[in-house]
Amino acid sequence: MTTIDDNTLPQASVRPKTLPQSGGSRLAALGAFLRAGAVFILLAALVVGFTIAEPAFINIANLMSILQAVSVVAILGAGVTVTLAVGGFDLSIGAVAASSVMAASYAMIVWGFDAYATVPLVLAFGALIGLVNAFLIVRLKVPDLLATLAMMFLLSGLQLIPTAGRSISAGLTLPDGSKATGAYDPAFLLIGRYSILGTLPVSVVLMVAVAVFLFILTERTRIGRLLFATGGNEVATRLAGASTVRLKTLAYVLSGTLASLGGIVIAARVGRGDVSSGGSLLMDSVAAALIGFAVLNLRRPNVLGTVAGAVFVGVLLNGLTMLNAPYYTQDFVKGAVLVGALALTYGLGRSNP
Repeated sequence: MTTIDDNTLPQASVRPKTLPQSGGSRLAALGAFLRAGAVFILLAALVVGFTIAEPAFINIANLMSILQAVSVVAILGAGVTVTLAVGGFDLSIGAVAASSVMAASYAMIVWGFDAYATVPLVLAFGALIGLVNAFLIVRLKVPDLLATLAMMFLLSGLQLIPTAGRSISAGLTLPDGSKATGAYDPAFLLIGRYSILGTLPVSVVLMVAVAVFLFILTERTRIGRLLFATGGNEVATRLAGASTVRLKTLAYVLSGTLASLGGIVIAARVGRGDVSSGGSLLMDSVAAALIGFAVLNLRRPNVLGTVAGAVFVGVLLNGLTMLNAPYYTQDFVKGAVLVGALALTYGLGRSNP
């Protein structure tokens, strides 16, 4: 019998000694850490800086006000994130939210519905819009940008027709000359104005609930993996046996439903159906979703990143407002933050070949 001793083993099988980490490797690891946590590091720096400049910034009431202000943007941004996951894009979310504000107001003030009938009705309206978007995109093969852009224009005009272009409030004069006799249900107004234990706004609770639900759906379930697979390679996903039609439909229905939820929060907060509501929601929610790409250096749509992006912009704008920065600089600041986040994600965050 032939015996094999250690000296006859191939050299490759001998475990090499662990070499100390070089300075270049440490710098690369530090760079990767900074890229992954850049948004959170900048957020912490903003909070510290604004607190030093204006101590009232760190008050719990102001922090809750920031979260309440960004809750709608985060909810809508979560819907955008889901459509991005399947390789799509929903331009109609702002119009869906604005139409939902008008629909909720019309249901209560003109039809006399209470909160328990209005909320399901408006959510169903958003889901229906998402279903129509999915039909145009999946069945009729209309490009997603064109389909949702057309829906945006359609809803922007449709919401004005029932009231002849007027905002909806108690005592509204209808186009036929009659007076609306309904009013906002106090239970409905609690959604936008009530704070649990006097501190935590209901809208913030809804934002957190949406974020947790979608995080579990997209990151911890088979459906979530298939959503991202559809966005990465739709043909391969279909050949693997998944129904990309159903996955895309689910994404757009979720987006429409979340946009309606955002509209409900706005209506409950404002207490009227304002025709100008939702004007900036599209751009703000898209910005939050894109900033989320830089969170943890994932470079892909992710719900927690979207929420972090919304909070980041909210903290920045609130701090600038407290420091009496001119209001007309806000759009520039949001644009600069978005450009920086994208540069960090796709430029500095790119691995060396």
